[in-house]
Amino acid sequence: MFTGIVTDIGEIVSFKPVAQGQLHRLRIACSYDQTTIADGASIACNGVCLTVVSSGVADGKTWFEVDAAAETLALTTAKHWKLGTRLNLERALKIGDELGGHIVAGHADGIATIVSREDLPDMARFELTTTRELARFIATKGSITLDGVSLTINTVEDVAFSVLIIPHTLTVTTIGGWKAGAEVNIEVDLMARYAARLTEMTA
Repeated sequence: MFTGIVTDIGEIVSFKPVAQGQLHRLRIACSYDQTTIADGASIACNGVCLTVVSSGVADGKTWFEVDAAAETLALTTAKHWKLGTRLNLERALKIGDELGGHIVAGHADGIATIVSREDLPDMARFELTTTRELARFIATKGSITLDGVSLTINTVEDVAFSVLIIPHTLTVTTIGGWKAGAEVNIEVDLMARYAARLTEMTA
């Protein structure tokens, strides 16, 4: 489990197919202490929970490798990842960690498309759209995870919604580089999903 609070920005330094092309192995450079990264650990990469298969240090920089399966490549923005792609990273929660965002599973539900970006004096406003299936879980002032970042929904209109991003978040995540037309991973709030399911069962 995660909280949607990004702790580092990694960069893909290797991306190659393995296992007859059914998997792609990514090597991601980061600033984590390599001695704290165990094989089998979970790290959220742009909101996608991936399992560490190896790690090391090269040229003074920590790296870790993960495998992305065909389904991950098909259903998330991982299909667009390439050498040099920057990724929001978050280590899995430990007992006693501060819950700064909201409970995030690291299982992206799909993709949202950025419709517009408006740079304001103290923040940036993004309008996005997603599928109708996912839009039913999105509510004003509710929580949402976009590319692994826990955010509060500002407005909702049909399948469109907006978020306001403060300067700190623009600086410490990849959101500062978002542009209209780009796709981002979306994970809806678990509580909203369960509430919707309960409503369906009692309707």
